[in-house]
Amino acid sequence: MSELATKPDLTKKAPPKPAGSGGERSGLSAISDRLRGGDLGILPVIAGLVVIWTVMQILNPIFLSSANLTNLAMESVPVGIIALGIVCVLLVGQIDLSVGSVSGLSAAVLAVLFVDRGLPAWVAVLAAVLLACLIGWFYAQVYNRLGVPSFVITLAGLLGFLGVQLWILGSKGSINLPFDSGLVTFAQLDFLPPWLAYTLVALGAVALYVTGHARAAERRRAGLPATSERMLVGRSLALLAGLGIAVWYLNRDRGVGWMFVFFLALVLALHYVLSRTRFGKSMYAVGGNVEAARRAGINVKAVFTAAFVLCSTLAAVGGILAASRLAAANQSSGGGDVNLNAIAAAVIGGTSLFGGRGSAFAALLGVLVIQSISSGLTLLNLDSAYRFMVTGGVLLLAVALDSVARRSRVAHGRA
Repeated sequence: MSELATKPDLTKKAPPKPAGSGGERSGLSAISDRLRGGDLGILPVIAGLVVIWTVMQILNPIFLSSANLTNLAMESVPVGIIALGIVCVLLVGQIDLSVGSVSGLSAAVLAVLFVDRGLPAWVAVLAAVLLACLIGWFYAQVYNRLGVPSFVITLAGLLGFLGVQLWILGSKGSINLPFDSGLVTFAQLDFLPPWLAYTLVALGAVALYVTGHARAAERRRAGLPATSERMLVGRSLALLAGLGIAVWYLNRDRGVGWMFVFFLALVLALHYVLSRTRFGKSMYAVGGNVEAARRAGINVKAVFTAAFVLCSTLAAVGGILAASRLAAANQSSGGGDVNLNAIAAAVIGGTSLFGGRGSAFAALLGVLVIQSISSGLTLLNLDSAYRFMVTGGVLLLAVALDSVARRSRVAHGRA
């Protein structure tokens, strides 16, 4: 009898843990599970960026100087903004091969209206962006109504709009933008005062904590594991320290350019749309499985239309900033390697070519990788042939990692 009394009652359930207890452990465990399941996120591109910067600094100590990093950041912006648009179309499982031509056409329209026709700069910019929106809408209509593959549609656009660009520029071939215009000043000479740069860094760290805290509270109310308060504070302090040091270092030269801040604002805006809105979740759903998305009640055609319009619009913005930085629009605007670099940046940054995976930060990280390779090889006085070969190798490696990770996700039931 006494023996039975001392046995624990196995039918009783253990008292539930408070919501959010062990949140830090569950957060780390979730990260570990995602990595084992093939969800690598931005880790490969971060590692690649560290390797590239280390090698380039060893080969040429000027590479990580504040002057060179300031130039690198500013040069990254036009292609980076175009890459943001590529992220949008890749997320829905499509492609746009004409972003270079659309950016060049937008630069030509801007120059003709602003310089030759004498219209205000904002009117010329608005006209160029609206034309790009119309181009994206046209692509979507051909795809949605006729079923022509986006590869073919945009390849035709690449050739056709290049011809329109040459026709608009006419016999001049090149139109210079006034050096004292707001566009050129914004792209070349406008930098944040140090106090404002540090203020934005502090606001960014606070915003990261506030949004993380709100999301953790929402998960706790739903009875789900949530990130602990300690981890939320830790990552916000890490962001504050990291960005603060970066701003301090860049301020040793000219500082942080307004154009780069504009690029970061676009990245954050697109990240919010993709991660916090119904439209963003619809883009991931369509890219993951079109038929499943359609049966779930998502307007698939509208999502495709929005993706193409966003891509063309951002291509126009990138083209306008590229022309402003060069203070000219000419026959080579948007040509050369602009098209391929934008696509490569999105893919190298972690956006899947198979659709349904990626983020706005892929464009930022990917273009930093490409621009770092270009800047480093230029400082070493190496021919551009090496830049193409190295960039091609990095792109192949990124796609290979994506393919391997995708197979791992399938094996773990996460695809």
